[in-house]
Amino acid sequence: CKRGLNYLHECKPEPIIHGDLSPKNIVRDDEGKLKVAGFGSLDLTKVSQDKLQMVQPVSNFDSVYIAPEMYRNEAFDRSVDTFAFGLILYEMIEGSPAFHPKPQEEAAKMICSEGLRPLFKNKPKSYPEGVKELIQECWDPTPSIRPTFSDIIERLNKISASCSKQTRWRDNFKLPWKQAVHK
Repeated sequence: CKRGLNYLHECKPEPIIHGDLSPKNIVRDDEGKLKVAGFGSLDLTKVSQDKLQMVQPVSNFDSVYIAPEMYRNEAFDRSVDTFAFGLILYEMIEGSPAFHPKPQEEAAKMICSEGLRPLFKNKPKSYPEGVKELIQECWDPTPSIRPTFSDIIERLNKISASCSKQTRWRDNFKLPWKQAVHK
């Protein structure tokens, strides 16, 4: 998933922005690898060299994974996918959606209009070192602060390497991007 998005974002001459990244648009192949799907559902127009905007403002967002700049119908760049990835990673680590059990439309409003972010419910020692910080950078309200997917890949690889060295993580915390389904 993260490598696929990195590939799309690094396309030349122009990056490809998914813009609608959510768990429903991530599928697992026969080998257990996560793949990005669900392209083409947004009607976008280019407003500058590296910025896009939706052609028609969407008045009712039913996805919590939308970045604040898209929610406000402002110009945006590839960091909107990073924002969504941060929320997805949060769900993978926490085991529940952001602001659950609130409806996604209400959660999107809380995140995008009110600037709220979901709380980390577990104790700090429950997270591999660096994961919480990465998630917080991904969902930063300022798009330029959000890491690129090449940065995310590098950081997740370091986190994974660190987890495999620590016995408490090696057996208890299986990183989903390193797992494969064995048949």
